[in-house]
Amino acid sequence: MSERAARGLLLRLAGPLQSWGTHSKYSRRDTARFPTRSGVVGMLAAGLGRVRQAPVDDLTQLSMTVRVDRPGVVLSDFHTVGGGLPADETVITVDGKRRTEGKGTLVSKRQYLADAAFTLALTSDDEELLHSCAAALRDPHWPLFLGRRSCPPEGPVLLGNVEDPLRHLVQLPLAAKRPRSGPQPIEFYSDRPLGALPVNLDAADNGDGDHHSGEVTDEPLSFAPLARQYRPRPLYRRAVHLPHATYEGFGTGYLEKLQRYIDTHFAEPERSPR
Repeated sequence: MSERAARGLLLRLAGPLQSWGTHSKYSRRDTARFPTRSGVVGMLAAGLGRVRQAPVDDLTQLSMTVRVDRPGVVLSDFHTVGGGLPADETVITVDGKRRTEGKGTLVSKRQYLADAAFTLALTSDDEELLHSCAAALRDPHWPLFLGRRSCPPEGPVLLGNVEDPLRHLVQLPLAAKRPRSGPQPIEFYSDRPLGALPVNLDAADNGDGDHHSGEVTDEPLSFAPLARQYRPRPLYRRAVHLPHATYEGFGTGYLEKLQRYIDTHFAEPERSPR
């Protein structure tokens, strides 16, 4: 795969609730502050109709860059699981036995992002893969969701299959109001260095983004229910001041500007005959 692909998919991930777990185990389910690679790859796999045991090696070759339009706020929800079941169906304990009927109910704490919105670029030099993923997002085999099944997207996920996706990622209308307290930096996160992000260098808030700021364990190796595996990957971050004209607020005004941008700049490429 080349350093920066010429084509890519642009996605919009927004909804009342999202949840992108990174350390979710047992009764505690967290959320990252931005979409994870495992969550997005899982969404693509669902759209393509792949069962959980199916390989995802081709999908993990996609590079992902996230623009945080609205970070949202973290909500913690209270759940109970396993209650009201007969003894042979209660939750299994660590020693392989089942809880008794009177002790079958577990408390589960789960985190969500409320009122968040993200724009993503998925890039690759495999145009056939991009076409397949675009078709799956337009007409998914299974429903798409934002990290968890209880979090559906508020509208179509796919914005377009385009050339120079990082340029559009910077220029697409922002689903956010113009800040009243002066310019506020917009966060970008990626699995690749962000020095190629096409922005004015004076607008960068924290360097050129070419040095990773840490690691996150969200690279999926397998989604098999009893053998899920993930590996760490580097996380690159860059904060950029975007022009005030990019901010388009909420509601129909933003959606109309977004559609106008799509109609003006995006066109599905003709596919060569095989």
